[in-house]
Amino acid sequence: MSPALLVLEDGRVFEGAPYGAVGETFGEMVFNTGMTGYQETLTDPSYHRQIVAMTAPHIGNTGVNEEDPESGRVWVAGYVVREPARVASNWRATTSLEDYLRQQGVVGIAVRGTRALTRHLRERGAMRAGVFSGDALAPVAELVERVRRSPAMLGADLSAEVSAIEPYVVPAVGEKRFTVAAVDLGIKAMTPQRMAERGCEVHVLPATATAAEILALDPDGVFFSNGPGDPATADGAVAALRGVLAAGKPFFGICFGNQIFGRALGLGTYKLRYGHRGVNQPVQDRRTGKVEISAHNHGFAVQAPLDGPFDTPYGRAEVSHVNLNDGCVEGLRLLDYPAFSVQYHPEAAAGPHDAAYLFDEFCEVMGA
Repeated sequence: MSPALLVLEDGRVFEGAPYGAVGETFGEMVFNTGMTGYQETLTDPSYHRQIVAMTAPHIGNTGVNEEDPESGRVWVAGYVVREPARVASNWRATTSLEDYLRQQGVVGIAVRGTRALTRHLRERGAMRAGVFSGDALAPVAELVERVRRSPAMLGADLSAEVSAIEPYVVPAVGEKRFTVAAVDLGIKAMTPQRMAERGCEVHVLPATATAAEILALDPDGVFFSNGPGDPATADGAVAALRGVLAAGKPFFGICFGNQIFGRALGLGTYKLRYGHRGVNQPVQDRRTGKVEISAHNHGFAVQAPLDGPFDTPYGRAEVSHVNLNDGCVEGLRLLDYPAFSVQYHPEAAAGPHDAAYLFDEFCEVMGA
């Protein structure tokens, strides 16, 4: 079998075997530290235009099923594993992971050096990369140049590329208690499901939704989802959220939604060195001191004062949660208004369930 090459923009090259589709792909090279949830990772729209390396040594053991996808397709640009499972073994599996990647046209590579790759990215930061196999192989110098000509993540406006085109409704499970307007910036399917389980009828709107379109639903609360890209480019979403806050509607944001909330409050954002991706990030709730193990997928963060409340156009605000690994902002909260957000993924698909209470808090502020 001919080899496959993973080529980073700084010239580092990893040789391995083709895994999934054969060809070429480009994206930002990142790593995910989760030992489980590879199917949810692949189908999370927040991974759009990223090549994801899994740090867990065995990937594909449980195959692929029809219940766990977070969207209707695979969004990762490319996939890097250490040792693919030889056999898929799970009673829900309908196909193997490699066949699934082939069907979805996802170019991947199996390399022995995923540990070295992860250490390289931790030292040098996330960077552009390409995976090449089959007829796409060429001299390394040419491949490096092709990688360097590919688009960067900084400055990328991607939400509209992954968002629903038309609105749709996720009905409440059991008795309806609230109407939620959810702006889809790259939403994971489990998020409206968690709300529906709590009696919320969730109206999912495209990323381009304006404040007028959101408020026309007369929602009890408004939600902004996770999603890919640079929050500094999302001026439309920021303007929409400012309209929502001015109207006094309760607000809850997750991940990209947290960054949009920060911008709406007048804060800046910045690109993390290599981001947080996986299901084992320690986050502290500063109100209680409790540490939650949480699921993450983000490469940008909010710049906000950590030393106490600060003023915003909508009253006082504070940083509600911080990451204990690097001290970055993991949550924001207005003190005089029912609006809050977190940087991590409390829907926990896949991941721990420590933060599921945030959906209950959202329902509490809507019912107040």
